[in-house]
Amino acid sequence: MNDYSALDAWIDAHFDDEVKFLQQLIQVPTDTPPGNNAPHAERTAELLKDFGFEAEKHAVPTQEVNDYGLESITNLIVRRRYGAAGLTVALNAHGDVVPPGEGWSHDPYGGEIDNGAIYGRATAVSKSDFASFTFALRALEAVARPAKGSVELHFTYDEEFGGILGPGWLLKNGLTKPDLMIAAGFSYEVVTAHNGCLQMEVTVHGKMAHAAIPTTGVDALQGAVKILNALYAQNTLYQQVTSKVEGITHPYLNVGRIEGGTNTNVVPGKVVFKLDRRMIPEENPVEVEANIRKVIADAAAQSAGITVDIKRLLLANAMQPLAGNKPLVDAIQKHGQQLFGEPIKAMGTPLYTDVRLYGEAGIPGVIYGAGPRTVLESHAKRSDERLQLEDLRRATKVIARTLADLLG
Repeated sequence: MNDYSALDAWIDAHFDDEVKFLQQLIQVPTDTPPGNNAPHAERTAELLKDFGFEAEKHAVPTQEVNDYGLESITNLIVRRRYGAAGLTVALNAHGDVVPPGEGWSHDPYGGEIDNGAIYGRATAVSKSDFASFTFALRALEAVARPAKGSVELHFTYDEEFGGILGPGWLLKNGLTKPDLMIAAGFSYEVVTAHNGCLQMEVTVHGKMAHAAIPTTGVDALQGAVKILNALYAQNTLYQQVTSKVEGITHPYLNVGRIEGGTNTNVVPGKVVFKLDRRMIPEENPVEVEANIRKVIADAAAQSAGITVDIKRLLLANAMQPLAGNKPLVDAIQKHGQQLFGEPIKAMGTPLYTDVRLYGEAGIPGVIYGAGPRTVLESHAKRSDERLQLEDLRRATKVIARTLADLLG
């Protein structure tokens, strides 16, 4: 397809409807935890039906979801077939999000529009791409009318916990096997690689005692402090390990949650903390985990009476670029530059996503969608998450044009 003006015009003519669709998605909370995401899937399926799209509802068994630490997950697949020959291209976005937290100046579930931006949890990551992908598909069918290949919308609800019960569950159960895929992302770069992530829960055991006679106990917090100092010292060493992937710098470690003790006047007998270790694509996850465990064990050994339990919460491999992603990269870069007026770099990101699961299944993919230049600008996982509406409009056009190219 050489003339994309009709595709662009269709998206412009229906852009108010696209924004309304996104607002309706934002207004159904999907905070994870607790992870009660099935109601959002039901609402999404209802809205898609208004567009003539029948969504298959794939409910993950309740026990499996509960064992995972969540409440409900229903993943959606919309299949649009145009002919026996040609490629199957999947478009994946996730609906689960972290809770909004404090400090919002706009209703986190309002979808309010202010000065050209829409505000709310998941406006940037990634209910925005429920909208961009849906309306790109609608434009494709209304204007380009492909005669071969197919497009699938994958709207899933397990990105925050790692994707195993989202795309991973769909792939494991043989419910999909596309040839190419595009996953929710930002508009000013096409991502071909990303970091891996190891998350662990560390429980430091001591012995409770009355604070008036502390020598009768073993202070778990003091033991935890030694372990934490040893872990934080690793960040200095990590700065000496650099990635060759543009957009990715070096490994790093963060301790994001800590709790323990029973009262101010009690020597704490137990402290629990959770750590997040980001791995660059060049690192070996097995070696990374073994090193972290050794650092913790060596530090714990410095405190008499301290014992430690370590539980792995998540191991998400890095996304490695597959050679077959070139048609995606080429099309997105071409149309992105035309519509945004600047080069769209192919690069890596320090985030980790559930896109890696498609790659591990041998499906070439990239990350691209509606959003600003950086995570910081989007306020993702912070208060006042927002999306510039013009980024949504232009990204929708990029996706629609890319689908038209891929499906001939």
